[in-house]
Amino acid sequence: MADREDKNVENVAGKFYVDSQCIDCDLCRETAPNNFTRADDEGYSFVFKQPTTDAEVEQCREALEGCPVEAIGEDGES
Repeated sequence: MADREDKNVENVAGKFYVDSQCIDCDLCRETAPNNFTRADDEGYSFVFKQPTTDAEVEQCREALEGCPVEAIGEDGES
């Protein structure tokens, strides 16, 4: 389970985030490309845009559920 106290600093404020457990597998970026991107120098993903549509929320939840290391959280600041 993702830890909001250990989230990557690049995450924009909001409900969804990626924490330091990320292994850079690309699943979230493929599933929700409008919301997740890669920190190239660091080699992990982060949320660069919080979802604004129902479709984006659904894609972010799909990414959360599919994350192999449970690095995505949905309990960040609203």
